[in-house]
Amino acid sequence: MQELTHFIGGEHVKGKSGRFADVMNPATGEVQARVPLASNEELAEAVTVAAKAQVGWAATNPQKRARVLMKFVELLHRDMDKLAEALSREHGKTIPDAKGDIIRGLEVAEFCFGAPHLLKGEFTEGAGPGIDMYSLRQPLGVVAGITPFNFPAMIPMWKFCPAIAAGNAFILKPSERDPSVPLMLAELMSEAGAPDGILNVVNGDKGAVDAILDHPEITAIGFVGSTPIAEYIYSRGCANGKRVQCFGGAKNHMIIMPDADMDQAVDALVGAGYGAAGERCMAISVAVPVGEKTADLLIEKLAPRVEALKIGPYTDGDDVDFGPLVTREARDRVLGLVNSGVEQGAKLVVDGRNFSMQGYENGYFVGGCLFDNVTRDMDIYTQEIFGPVLSVVRAPTYAEALRYPMEHEYGNGTAIYTRDGDTARDFVSRINIGMVGVNVPIPVPLAYHTFGGWKKSGFGDLNQHGPDAFRFYTRTKTVTARWPSGIKEGAEFSIPTMG
Repeated sequence: MQELTHFIGGEHVKGKSGRFADVMNPATGEVQARVPLASNEELAEAVTVAAKAQVGWAATNPQKRARVLMKFVELLHRDMDKLAEALSREHGKTIPDAKGDIIRGLEVAEFCFGAPHLLKGEFTEGAGPGIDMYSLRQPLGVVAGITPFNFPAMIPMWKFCPAIAAGNAFILKPSERDPSVPLMLAELMSEAGAPDGILNVVNGDKGAVDAILDHPEITAIGFVGSTPIAEYIYSRGCANGKRVQCFGGAKNHMIIMPDADMDQAVDALVGAGYGAAGERCMAISVAVPVGEKTADLLIEKLAPRVEALKIGPYTDGDDVDFGPLVTREARDRVLGLVNSGVEQGAKLVVDGRNFSMQGYENGYFVGGCLFDNVTRDMDIYTQEIFGPVLSVVRAPTYAEALRYPMEHEYGNGTAIYTRDGDTARDFVSRINIGMVGVNVPIPVPLAYHTFGGWKKSGFGDLNQHGPDAFRFYTRTKTVTARWPSGIKEGAEFSIPTMG
């Protein structure tokens, strides 16, 4: 049985708490490793190490910090296959999907090469008589990230790459379900030249999360996960005076207009709804066809595609469409929601509940499920399922279709499929969702734009990656300077002005 570690101060450190969590192989249901769960004292030790390292790192010029990220990207390419295999083994996603996970994180690291430019302040010469004024962007100190199981490479890199490029030290608390890749990323950052203590990985459960939220030296926290936990972390972190960004759950709708290319729309729904077994916060889980003819044609074309999905372990090859869910509890929750959909009157067009694979009977597999005639009061519509389940909600008109995403409590992503520019422009302008796709099913922005949802999908006023990341991980200091040649004798008792 492999026993995993923490990574603190540039080296692997065994857990001291005596508490462990099992790391499962979701394809077989077998325990493949144990991960230590940190105590408050272990978290505090990591923060002490990080705080000591951060002082020198902040004083390192941003070009040198950027070069560490450049080397890190080079090492990611070198170890891509090794990282992807470790990711698939613990998460269950296919190898091509695992590589996509890594590459999406790598792209944020590439964006951080521009740290010298992104950290530039502003300067005004002659703001007043003999007075110059300028602003500086300076790092916060020790910051932390609490990241989810579904993207164990991408989301940690979305957090720590800009934070470290900006001159901070980072404490990463990854998901205890698939912790190996975050540990490997820390190793690669160390090999790339990051000083010991600049990136630390502390494995743990809620106890470690609370220790991060309460530690006085941790100045900022980034989180991705479910909305209830996002609300908890945001409120407790803010109450402790920290800067906090939290990204929560989603219920992403795709509207299909009567003029849409239906084959293109079906291709999009199959990939966006069932890829990674639906365990994506940007997965499309609700399709909203406009008009009965559109809905009938969509179901006609979609059902055989869902029935034909190839499901299996990542070891079965690159043509597997998706693998198991991450845990038995996740599988049971998805099956429970599918059962509730049937009980509440939705039509289960494709039933994947009884999927079983010879040799992997104990794996956490669920076959693709497709519902029709879903209504807004059903649990499968209101709740985030996080599984391979797509619900079709029929809308008689565009105006009615628009109400579904706009009135839902989540506002992460949405898409519209149409050939009409007026409709697309109206949709983009009116929709109250953070990320919008026009004939693009999963509109995750590229690294140089920012990622963030609205409503109960996002908490905090700054988004992930892009320019917002550097704003989040720095604070502005404004300097007003006047030199002796411009100073008059005598005290001034009225408020200074620049007139």
